[in-house]
Amino acid sequence: MAQEAEAYLDKVSDNLWRLMADQCLTTDQLAERSGVDKRTVKGILDRAKKPQPRTIGRLAQGLGVATDALFVEPAQRIYRGHFDHDTNPVVDEVIQTHPHVFAGWTGPDYDELHSRMGTGGPLTAEGALEAARRMNLKRTLHEKLSVLLESGHADVIADIVDVMYRRVVEQAG
Repeated sequence: MAQEAEAYLDKVSDNLWRLMADQCLTTDQLAERSGVDKRTVKGILDRAKKPQPRTIGRLAQGLGVATDALFVEPAQRIYRGHFDHDTNPVVDEVIQTHPHVFAGWTGPDYDELHSRMGTGGPLTAEGALEAARRMNLKRTLHEKLSVLLESGHADVIADIVDVMYRRVVEQAG
């Protein structure tokens, strides 16, 4: 369990450093933009403080990225950064014709959509739009779940998630 916690801290810290460097942000600037105390930001960067879900959300919002951006594996960053967008050319058309669906999206979000495949090959326009809507729903649910897990209902939510997870795993097995 200690190794998992250490890996979690490493991943969040590494991604936080990377995202701050990408935007040329200092610890003070990120603290101001996110509303997270400077000592907390420094503790996360130094791998000394495990961030709570609400803190992760506030940091991501301050950086203008999805919370998932703080949990990206290094190999995924390389893959996403070099993915050939020509594989799904229809995605760019869908982005142009449905800009409201892509409000608040970040580079990794677009890369993920471009990397998706439909049945038998590249996405169709309908498939790309549906995939984008599912990604938006997933992000919204993650944000809501993070808030609920920080509330007085955390135990109930954790139990519900555990029961549902076990059902899905049992059905898959």
